[in-house]
Amino acid sequence: MVKKTEVKVLYDNNAIYIAAILHDDEPNKILKELTNRDVFGASDHFSVAINGFNDGQQDFRFYVSAAGVQMDCLATEDFEDFTWDAIWDSKVKLTNFGWVVEMKIPYAALRFSKTEKQTWGLNFTREIKRDAQKYTWNFVDTKIGSVITQEGILEGIENINTPTRLFLIPYTSAYYQQSDLGSDKTFKAGLDIKYGINDSFTLDAILVPDFGQTKFDNAILNLEPFEQKLDENRPFFTEATDLFSKGNLFYSRRIGGSPIVDPYEFQNLLPADNEITNFPSSVNLINAVKISGRTEKGLGIGFLNAVTEKTYATVLDTSTNETRKAVVQPLTNYNVWVLDQRFNQNSSVSFINTNTTRNGNFRDANASALLFDLNTKANTYKLSGDFKYSLVKDNNPIYSPLSSLTNYDGFKTALSFSKTSGKYRYLFSGKYLSGNYDINDLGLLFVNNYHNAYAETSYRIVNPTKVFNTFKVLQNINFESQNTTGKTQEAWYQALITATTIKITILKANYKLTL
Repeated sequence: MVKKTEVKVLYDNNAIYIAAILHDDEPNKILKELTNRDVFGASDHFSVAINGFNDGQQDFRFYVSAAGVQMDCLATEDFEDFTWDAIWDSKVKLTNFGWVVEMKIPYAALRFSKTEKQTWGLNFTREIKRDAQKYTWNFVDTKIGSVITQEGILEGIENINTPTRLFLIPYTSAYYQQSDLGSDKTFKAGLDIKYGINDSFTLDAILVPDFGQTKFDNAILNLEPFEQKLDENRPFFTEATDLFSKGNLFYSRRIGGSPIVDPYEFQNLLPADNEITNFPSSVNLINAVKISGRTEKGLGIGFLNAVTEKTYATVLDTSTNETRKAVVQPLTNYNVWVLDQRFNQNSSVSFINTNTTRNGNFRDANASALLFDLNTKANTYKLSGDFKYSLVKDNNPIYSPLSSLTNYDGFKTALSFSKTSGKYRYLFSGKYLSGNYDINDLGLLFVNNYHNAYAETSYRIVNPTKVFNTFKVLQNINFESQNTTGKTQEAWYQALITATTIKITILKANYKLTL
């Protein structure tokens, strides 16, 4: 049976309004699982994707489930960032002919040019979960790997006078802690600021922030030799991540994370009759500011600066029973610059720079990257790559255990070529990391000093058949070798088959050979 969907769009100076009537010949079978925000679950969904610049590069996506649950994300072709949460309204009503959804999306939740006549990229999607089917308003050719470039056009929004986007959020907090060793009182006060410079650029600032109400990290049993990558839960750092995540040089948990001095290394440097009685697990953030947005000509600009306070450990001299303070993290400034130029609806060139400057006799670091992502006009072939360079100046490597070197630099480079459309697709890539490539002061890197080669081929059906809704066969081979010794670090071949039948039976088969 045909399940008709009707959508209407209105606007005023404050927001865009969307109403959808979703007909269903079996309304009692509509799936409507109640979940947390940003969790899809077993529910039917209606969504709108809005590209305020109509540049084929990035969407603001808003979803509503039949249970009334909201989901939203910033989306590129490679990634959907559901850590981004906007403030918008929606309401759902189940009816005897299906269900109805209404959405109010304020302009403050979007980014678009300041022209009098707006032209936005737009698509609506309806998902019917029980049938494992999705329908779009503007046709999306499944032979083409790119989805955002296949959106429809929304015109008719003209001469809007958007309200000033200014939010001032002062706060105060008080903490009282008590244990067998004593008690402690803490009082904090600060201010959060969000200001829309225009409809394209936003300034965020925080002064003496308190993240005491932020979600705690899950407890992790780490049996690996590497540190754990933790999710970012602080609201200031979860917004505009699409720009600052370019090149993977920025890991926001470095800001306000553990002190630069390792407690075990520091204890070894102390006299035998000295011991650490209190070592801070994190560093307080004094202030941070962030500006992000994109011009009408597709140039994305991101700037972030943050300052963390001077932090001390407490050391006890057991022979005299006297205590003293020792610096384990100096006053530190973190800085990130991003320039991202989009063009031809599907290509981009980016430059990123990160800098960490620590006061006094501590290490400083700088890392830069040049990225390119070039696609043919028909989105058939893709050439991408990067060149990254890191520089570290460490006046006291013994006191700063991230490295035993003093001043050193390194680089990383990668190149990839792929066919991204059609039934038959392939990808070839290679990368090289030098032994001194180090971005860990403001980024996250587990392994360096190796080179890698990777190849992948695949076949898929692009439209359902009499038997399968989806069917894909993929095989890939990977080889990785250590630069200094030439020894193989990783080598494997893998074949994978995934399919979904017309009756929604999921089939999977996987074979992997480690060489």
